This record gives sequence, C-alpha cells and structure tokens, in this order.
Amino acid sequence: MPSAPQIREHEHSHEQEKILRDPSLRLFLGARVGWLSSAFAGLFIFALLTGCKPVGPDYSKPVFTAPPAYKETGAPSVVPPPAPTDGSWKPASPSDGMLRGKWWELYNDPQLNQLEDRIATNNQALRRAVENYLAARDQIAAAQANLFPTLSAGPGVSHSRQSHHRPFATSASKTSYNDLVIAGQGSWEPDFWGRVRRSVEAASESAQASSADVATIDLSLHAELAADYFQLRGLDSQIQLLKRTIADLEHQLDLAQRRLKGGVATEVDVAQAQTQLETVRAQLVDVNVARAQFEHAVGTIATYNLSDFSIPFSPLDAPLPKVPLGVPSQLLERRPDIASQERLAAAANARIGIAIAAYYPTISLNGTAGFESTHGGTWLQGPSALWSLGAQAAELLFDAGQRHALTDQARHQYEAQAAAYKNTIYAAFQDVEDNLSQLRDLDQESIVEQRAVASAQHSLDLSNQRYKGGVTSYLEVLTAETALISDQRTLTDLQARQFAASVQLIRALGGGWDTTQLPK
Repeated sequence: MPSAPQIREHEHSHEQEKILRDPSLRLFLGARVGWLSSAFAGLFIFALLTGCKPVGPDYSKPVFTAPPAYKETGAPSVVPPPAPTDGSWKPASPSDGMLRGKWWELYNDPQLNQLEDRIATNNQALRRAVENYLAARDQIAAAQANLFPTLSAGPGVSHSRQSHHRPFATSASKTSYNDLVIAGQGSWEPDFWGRVRRSVEAASESAQASSADVATIDLSLHAELAADYFQLRGLDSQIQLLKRTIADLEHQLDLAQRRLKGGVATEVDVAQAQTQLETVRAQLVDVNVARAQFEHAVGTIATYNLSDFSIPFSPLDAPLPKVPLGVPSQLLERRPDIASQERLAAAANARIGIAIAAYYPTISLNGTAGFESTHGGTWLQGPSALWSLGAQAAELLFDAGQRHALTDQARHQYEAQAAAYKNTIYAAFQDVEDNLSQLRDLDQESIVEQRAVASAQHSLDLSNQRYKGGVTSYLEVLTAETALISDQRTLTDLQARQFAASVQLIRALGGGWDTTQLPK
C-alpha cells in the first residue's frame, strides 16, 4: 500500500498533466516562453549592436600648422602677444590675451554700445541665420529617431459579403461576416553597421557648422555697424572743420571787401575770396549727403524705423584703443568661419561611413500584436488575441557600381571640404595681415599728415600777414588756404579710417567668439 507522501506526489503529477492538457493554459505558457525568448533575443541584439563599430573612417581634423608670429605688426594700436617662454611658443587657449564677449565696448562709446545691442534682438539677417541653425538642430533629432523602433496602433472595422457562386462554396458557408481588429505594429532596423550613427554624426556636425555661420553673420553685422558708425563720426569731424573754415573764409571775404573799399585790394581779390567760400560750402553739403547715407546704413543694421532715427552730431575725438592681437594659433579657434568649414569637413567624413554602410546587408525586425473577432462581445477576450514576430535580411548583390561611385563621391567631397577648410584659414591669415599692415601704414601716414597740416597752417599765417601788409596778392592766400583745407580733411579722414581698420582687425581676429561656444 503506497504511503501518504507517495500518494501526494502522484496527485501532484496528475495535476501537472491536467494543466498541460488544457489548451488555453498551454497557449499562456507558450506565450510566456515566447516573450521570454524574445527578450533574450532583444538583449543579444542590443549587446551586438552596441559592440559594432560604425563602418567608415573616424574623423581627424585636417592638419594645419600656424606660423609662430604675424608678419605685419608694429602699429601702436595693436597689443602684441607676450614673448614666448624659453624661446618657444606653446599652444594658447582660444581666449588668452584676446577680446571676449561684447568687443565693441573696447571703444568706450555708450551710443555705439546701444546700437550694437539692438542687433541680437532686432536684426532680421541674424534671425534668419538663427532659424536655419534651429532647423539644422532639428535634423539631429530626426536622424536619432532612426535608432529606435517605429510603433503604430489602431482599430479596424469591416463588414464583408462573399459571393454565393465563389469556387468551392457550399450552402452552409457564411457569405457575410464582421471583422473587428485592433492591433499594434512595430518595426526596427538595428544599426549594426553604423549607418544611422554616422547620419546622426553628420547632422550634429552640420548643426555645429550652422551655429558657427550664425556667429559669422553676427560678427560681420556688428563690425559693419561699428565701421559705419566711426565713418559717420569722422564725417562729423569734417563737418566741424568745414564749418570752422567757412567762418574763417567769411572773415576773409569781409576783409577783402573792406580793402576794396579802401582802395587797397582789387575786385579780383573779392571774387577769389567769394569763390573759395562757396567751394567750401559746397563741400559741406557733399559731406552731409555722405553722413546721411552712413546714418541710414547704421539704422538699417540696428533695425530702426529710418524716418524716426538719427544719430546726434558727434565729431570723432576719442583716442584709438589698443586691440589685443594674440598668437596666430589662436586664430584657428577664434574665427567662426574657420570653425564652420572644419565642422563641414567632419560632416563630410561621416557621410563616407554612410556610403560604405550600403555594402552591408539590411536587417529588420517586425512584430504585430492585438485582438481580432467577428463580434464586439468577444473582441477583447483572450481567445481573440493575435501576435506575430519576424525578421528579414537582405543584401544587394548587383547595382552596376552605384555604391562604389557613391562612396568615391563621398570621399572626394570630404577632400574638397578639407581643402575649403584650409583655404579659409589662408584667407583668414591674409585678412589679419592686411588689417595689421593697414593700421601700421595709416598710423605712419597720420604722423606725416599732422606735420603737413602744421606746415600748411604756418604757410597760411605767413601769406595772410603778407597780404595784409600789401606785399602779395590774395592768390597766395587762396593757394595756402586750399592746401590747408585739403590737409585738414585728409587728417580727419585718416582718423576715421584708423577706427574702421581697428574694427576690421577685430573682425578678422574673430571678435569675442571662440570654438567653446559651439553647441555640443
């Protein structure tokens, strides 16, 4: 006779057999085993995916060795870089010894600061560049979405009637029925070869290039406004000079007329004095026309309503500030146009990997799960459940050389972009050298012109004394006066050009920007 433990063990075995014979329970257990297998398969794919290195070359910045020092130095308005330690240069941080942030504040001009600050919030050219950057940034999210499965779900309701005369139809066959379906679908193409990751990489680097383009436009707008503003103030200096000259010429005309009445001068002297006066008055009108044009240019960049905008009369009498130059190696990190071209080169390199990934098979996973029934009352019950899992792989065997051509094209486009990057560097160094030489030459010319003005003033003083003493004619005074006016106008123009050149040097050096401001 079996013992109690044996009886319990037999009953337990009998219950297990009963459970395994139940179809609904077998389906439940099978589903649990299936989903467990799918989970393990998913973990395996994820581990394999994260371990796969994207195909294609990894990016390395094109090599460019900057010179140790700039050639065209010597202008007193430039702060040279410190002497190298132990006679050797070391790599400098992008912001060492350079301008930062709002570089125009270097000129200590509140009116200029107010105008410059409007660009960031009002200028439409800058806004357009910002929107283009935001669109490029959205492209990153669009590319990243391909790393994840796509899921969709929805119900379907239909009522169908079949023909009584269809093949193999019987009298007992149903000819009309409902089909109620609610199901979800999912599909995923694992990024085994890195095509999607290279796409994300290219989109990210293109967005960084677009951000650098925003900085380039921003720098150009600020520099153009400052240069126009100083040109306008230089014209105000000329207006001040011409008005003072007109007052002197009116006094000269009055003197000639009195001398004519006294019988000392001739009508020729009066006519010459009158001609000189009207000539300078015409020059004043011409300068005012040019000033209005610069005022309109400044107002447009600062986005003012021009009918309500004006810049108060303000002759340029401020000292020229010193511009910190830094070392040439900093230029590669300070110029946003260089950074843009370098980021575009990185994006072109990533596209080589995208082209190479086309040589590898595409593998996709898909699945469906839901409920289907012919009656609403049984639609969402367990027996109405449906699901399926599948995988597919495909390898392109023949494309008549298309993949090879596209890969070569991507490689050539990278080389072209690398060349564009280096060409931008060369142009940037030329830009800096041009403005350095211009500042140096303008400073030397200004010194010479100051001596010319002093000499012309002395000559006019002597001629006036000789004319008043009756030793010479008014023609000598007229000649000396014409030379003085020309030299004085040249000197004021040189001052405005020096300020404009210092602005252009700051622009050539990158302003207050550096590559640390690129979005990550």
